[in-house]
Amino acid sequence: MDQPLNAGTAGTGRASRYVRYRWWGLVAISLGVAMIIMDATIVSVAIPSIVDDLGISSTEIQWVQEIYTLLFAALLLTWGRIADRVGRRRIMLTGVVIFVVASVLCAFAGSGGLLIAGRALQGLGGSMILPTTLALLNANFQGRERGIAFAIWGSTIGGMAAVGPLLGGWLTENASWRWAFGINVPIGVLIAAGLLLFVAESSEPRTGPRQGVDIAGALLSILGFGALVFGLIEGRSYGWWNATDDALFSVGSLSPVPLAFALAVLALTGFVLLERKRTDAGKGVILDLSLFRIPSFANGNVTALIVSFGEFGLILSLPLWFQNVLGYSAFQAGLALVPLAAGSFLASGAVAGLSRRFSPILVVRLGLCLEILAIAALALLIRPDSTAWLTSPILLVYGMGVGLATAQLTSVVLAEVPVARSGQASATQSTARQTGSALGIAVLGTAFFTTLKEGTASRLSDDVAANPLLGPLVDSVNASSGGSIAALGADPQTAYIADAARAAMTDGASLAAWIAAGALLIGLLTSLRIRPVSGAKPGGDAGAGERPESA
Repeated sequence: MDQPLNAGTAGTGRASRYVRYRWWGLVAISLGVAMIIMDATIVSVAIPSIVDDLGISSTEIQWVQEIYTLLFAALLLTWGRIADRVGRRRIMLTGVVIFVVASVLCAFAGSGGLLIAGRALQGLGGSMILPTTLALLNANFQGRERGIAFAIWGSTIGGMAAVGPLLGGWLTENASWRWAFGINVPIGVLIAAGLLLFVAESSEPRTGPRQGVDIAGALLSILGFGALVFGLIEGRSYGWWNATDDALFSVGSLSPVPLAFALAVLALTGFVLLERKRTDAGKGVILDLSLFRIPSFANGNVTALIVSFGEFGLILSLPLWFQNVLGYSAFQAGLALVPLAAGSFLASGAVAGLSRRFSPILVVRLGLCLEILAIAALALLIRPDSTAWLTSPILLVYGMGVGLATAQLTSVVLAEVPVARSGQASATQSTARQTGSALGIAVLGTAFFTTLKEGTASRLSDDVAANPLLGPLVDSVNASSGGSIAALGADPQTAYIADAARAAMTDGASLAAWIAAGALLIGLLTSLRIRPVSGAKPGGDAGAGERPESA
């Protein structure tokens, strides 16, 4: 652990440097967020090239995508608590090193097994990075500057979610899918250097006797959130109740998904009971449940979960619609999403001024209103004959809403949290967002793909009845997530199948947009329970005893 500020001349010199160059530290922290968010989206674009190159099975490619999300979400809470105890910069730096090593393993993978192992390591590293980024911002910035830092952090999440497919498409088309992973190496080096040079270490104060390590709590939280996210991301593939042919196993006809949900309920219930018992006994815990007595923290996390449901669920369907209905390449589809990123970054410049004039929670509500209006307009404009020129202004407005809402919602959630507990509080908020995004992808993905499957089949039911040989071609549309539409459209004899599939996919994308708008409306209504924090300095006095070098 680095020494506190009064440790001597050397310590004072370091502290002075950290304060002077704190904005460069913000750049390093934001790059850490950008790297993990970008990697989560960039890989989906590279999947077809990976399949062609490595010849891996559909099951393997599914796990390439999902093992990352599974480990990432399951470990967030545990690493957030560990970071509070041993040092947030130290844990983030370790996570960056693991993430870079894992990226190298993925880039040089010659088989599906190695690629899955690399993605698992990336999930481990990412779970160490995300909660510590927020905790470091909370510890190293105060007052108005903290609001600006959170604005940049939130805009980075929204922006990189849109930039990832663009970069992935460009790398896949002009270099190799391996560079989708290899690009993390130079970024990781820059992050590590920035953390060491410009970011002060911080940890919770060591007062009184050392509390024990909550190993049982860590295991229960990992098991509970892991099982929950597993059920959400595998429901469509394995069956929400009855097992499909793709299921790993089944109990009679029962899918593993409801079993995973039951395990999640048991584990998380046990986790809450254990944390209460350890708190009453004065022992260390993974999550201090008293944080939920803070209204802004409790209500803010509920709002964050619901908002993430709508925001990230939509990101799944739009790229598929751009590519398979409008006929865009992977790079062109990414380019069509750039207005979303631009709007998000533009909004970050206005956040500080708006928050000073009004309040952070009012800025959140303004952002959510912009998101709802934009998605509703997008749902109306999603047509087979639409163009990126029509969707770009709407995505720009949507991005501005994301930039306003995401950053300031983070500020609201952490506003009254003691700095000493910022690691576990940040991890809780990150876990809420990850759970919400997994739920959104599950629900919106199910609506999107079910509409694609049933809409295509219903439009071609008479043709299939007259010629059963068309059945496999119709089934290929759903099996390929719409990827076979281009090939079907290129053949004059099957072009009508492609037209039916495009119409069905358009209906699915529109339905997903309406569901996302509804979720965001619920999030807006939930935010009404959050009252503006008056006369409080976020993480200020409550964090007495905190030990950042830039104190």
